[in-house]
Amino acid sequence: MPFKPADNPKCPKCGKSVYAAEERVAGGLKWHKMCFKCGLCQKLLDSTNCTEHEGELFCKMCHARKFGPKGYGFGGGAGCLSMDAGEHLKADGQTVRMNGACMEPRMIAKAPPGQGCPRCGGYVYAAEQMLARGRGWHKECFKCGECEKRLDSTNCCEAPDKDIYCKVCYGKKFGPKGYGYGKGAGVLQSDPYANGEQAPRTTVIDTAAIQAPPGKGCPRCGGVVYAAEQVLAKGREWHRKCFKCRDCTKTLDSILACDGPDGEVYCKTCYGKKWGPHGYGFACGSGFLQTDGLSEDEISANRPFYNPDTTSIKAPKGQGCPRCGGMVFAAEQQLAKGTMWHKKCFNCAECHRPLDSMLACDGPDKEIHCRACYAKLFGPRGFGYGHAPTLVSTDSEPAITYMEQMPFTGQKAAKGKGCQRCGFPVYAAEQMNSKNGLWHKRCFACADCHRSLDSTNLNDGPNGEIYCRGCYGRNFGPKGVGFGLGAGTLTMA
Repeated sequence: MPFKPADNPKCPKCGKSVYAAEERVAGGLKWHKMCFKCGLCQKLLDSTNCTEHEGELFCKMCHARKFGPKGYGFGGGAGCLSMDAGEHLKADGQTVRMNGACMEPRMIAKAPPGQGCPRCGGYVYAAEQMLARGRGWHKECFKCGECEKRLDSTNCCEAPDKDIYCKVCYGKKFGPKGYGYGKGAGVLQSDPYANGEQAPRTTVIDTAAIQAPPGKGCPRCGGVVYAAEQVLAKGREWHRKCFKCRDCTKTLDSILACDGPDGEVYCKTCYGKKWGPHGYGFACGSGFLQTDGLSEDEISANRPFYNPDTTSIKAPKGQGCPRCGGMVFAAEQQLAKGTMWHKKCFNCAECHRPLDSMLACDGPDKEIHCRACYAKLFGPRGFGYGHAPTLVSTDSEPAITYMEQMPFTGQKAAKGKGCQRCGFPVYAAEQMNSKNGLWHKRCFACADCHRSLDSTNLNDGPNGEIYCRGCYGRNFGPKGVGFGLGAGTLTMA
């Protein structure tokens, strides 16, 4: 029996046999590794960037140039006019080399009408089946009907002409036309199919055609509301088409809808303008006066107002509100100094500013005050205790009498063992240390400005005294240009 070599598949590019060690698969065909390159730019390809078209390989860029959609908006950037077909990639006087192999046409068994592949009419088997429009397609036939781009389940669009398209071609052929519907913002898209018969028509439904009994239909149009178009608000059913703001006609949902007291629905902005609080501070920005064309009489008439009289129900002595004496109930209760106050009465006794638990200060007069009024009435007085550096002295006599801190009696300590300033003995509870000896805490101050000192700002002078940094610099520091309080100051103090 004569030897018969194995029938290996042929490479579509060079026509030679392709063995398993060097094969690349694309479009149901097998290629050599070095033949697996773009037919236009000769770029080597792989499974992630190859596109097969009628037995020829292309990279994605060249395939888009040669077979992709052309025209305004389909170039490299938004708004570019692309008419590039890849002619500049061909050599002078040379055409693009197509397949060198003789490809035998596939014999496809024809299926009964309406049962096979919608494009070629042949039987579709499970191994090559792609589904769209409820019918099976061959994997090779599952391409865009316009640009023949290969499709999958993510970018396939089923058209009303019973064909399939990519998203771009579908938008050009059946999408909305006119200003704003091109690829770039503001582009005028007006393809030849704009006014054709294949463009889908929009049907305007008259929801009021079937009127419901009074009080049972849509509150806006009065028509019968069926379950497929039903939206609920205020316990009533609305058509989805009618569920819009009464004033600005903005489409609403369950998050945006506000039920007005007039039985209508509004968006939040229109509801705030029409039914919300009006006056200073209630507009869109802080500090705006929001009246929206309403007079004071209209605002007052529409806004509910109630001024409760907290003294109408008197409480037993010592048990009611300390300010008005009325009974305090749990819903309006505020606590201070172990007593209960009305929320209305819980304000500063001086400036009547409303208070809360963070701002209230209990005064010795059994009243409550804000912090500023409490400090004016009961706080310390003198230089440095007002609003800095204000001198507060509201009474003719000071509220606090300060005692002289220097001792008048007692025996002084031995020379060199007592306080360096007053000479009296220094005990451990009041002792402050410096380089020159021991000091009383009350004597531990700058010898010039009498500012109280501590271990961080103490400076021991050569005369046995202690000074703050400023006074030490004036007395014992360097003198001349640049050594004053400011740069470049001449100090000869």
